[in-house]
Amino acid sequence: MNKRKLSFWEIWNMSFGFLGIQFGFALQGGFMSRIFQTLGAEKDAIPLLWIAAPLTGLLVQPIIGYLSDRTWSPRWGRRRPYFLIGAVLSSIALFLVPHSPALWVAAGFLWILDASINISMEPFRALVADKLPESQRSYGFVTQTLIIGIGTWVASNLPWMISQMGVSDAAPNGVIPMSVKIAFAIGAFVFLASILYTVFTTSEYPPEDMEEFEREKKKKNQFIPDILNNIGSMPLTMKKLGLIQFFSWFAFFTMWSLANPALTEHVFSTPAPIESTFNMDVPESAAAFEKANTAFQKSSNEVGRYMGTYGLSSMAFALILTFYTSRKRINRKWVHLGSLVLGGLGFISMYFIPSPEWLFLSFTLVGFAWGSILSMPYAMLSSAVDPKKMGVIMGIFNMFIVIPQIIAAVGGVNFAYKLIGNETINAMLVAGISLIIAGMCNLLIVNKDAITYNPKGEVE
Repeated sequence: MNKRKLSFWEIWNMSFGFLGIQFGFALQGGFMSRIFQTLGAEKDAIPLLWIAAPLTGLLVQPIIGYLSDRTWSPRWGRRRPYFLIGAVLSSIALFLVPHSPALWVAAGFLWILDASINISMEPFRALVADKLPESQRSYGFVTQTLIIGIGTWVASNLPWMISQMGVSDAAPNGVIPMSVKIAFAIGAFVFLASILYTVFTTSEYPPEDMEEFEREKKKKNQFIPDILNNIGSMPLTMKKLGLIQFFSWFAFFTMWSLANPALTEHVFSTPAPIESTFNMDVPESAAAFEKANTAFQKSSNEVGRYMGTYGLSSMAFALILTFYTSRKRINRKWVHLGSLVLGGLGFISMYFIPSPEWLFLSFTLVGFAWGSILSMPYAMLSSAVDPKKMGVIMGIFNMFIVIPQIIAAVGGVNFAYKLIGNETINAMLVAGISLIIAGMCNLLIVNKDAITYNPKGEVE
């Protein structure tokens, strides 16, 4: 199919729903560990509590990719019905998460939230490949990354902003502060509103061969065989990208699950207080617990705010690439390699910084890696696979995102950082080393179309 080139605003409209998706992910990534700690979770138990996120992605994304490939409605299109269903479910879950009365309830809501976000997210990746000609693929994925950066920065700063408006960070033991509850409610609204904007401003191309499409739809019990067949026939470039994704997402899962305990302890010197070490029947001891808990909640706001920096720098990175890729081709391999190495150095620097203000620089470097992770692998992949199977291929590719996170969650990250020492900050060193390894794995990519799309087949 000959696809026309789209304007910036057409690409912006079709990608705008990612603002809400990233609000959900940023609130989840920046504050779920804080919620778990507030509800009494031990530090080393936090990665396992996070296992809901990768497990739901492993199950949901291939299924949604497969179903969306086989969906067509003249009114709603192929991918948009899934955007909408996921948005409604995600918004409900986002609102309810900070109202969890117990740890097991919060963990359960994380399962629901992450499954719902994945229902919306996977078709967005496929939509770029569906709508854009090959020459605009990098441009499209980078524009998505620009919007993701905006969402990450704003959402990560929400509890801090709300606290600055006078909403209290203090709360009784085991209760999530009001500043966090309001932030999640705002996130729920933005999620639904941004998805609706994309649904109503974006059209989709119908299947190129409708008769063949209808025949494929009528085939029964093809899901598992199709998935296994696509895994078995996976292009070599996709496998190599999978190795890069493995180390990249191991690093970011480590950040999402352990940055809050690591940085509140090592950088802010305000660890989460353990109730059992206080005699809550003695007023002075109870007051000391409340003071320590409020200090932890405030420093957690600061950690979230500094983490938002990686969204800001990824946004700037994406903005530069958006302007550049709208006019010229880029060498995706070298861009991704350099970005991941810079991100790794950002993580490693967190161990050595003399004061919290330096976290701004650390997370700025991490943002370069994040901006590249959200665009370059998908741009390289989309140039190396069958466009008719883009939805299911993107879903299968997600395995290379969730498998490292599952390994990290079931003990991999705790094992790795304790090889260095027992302090939680060592987890950030592990994240940095992992990103640098991911960067070096880009040297394995040799497919010319994946590295730099060029109609003449040349690599620049």
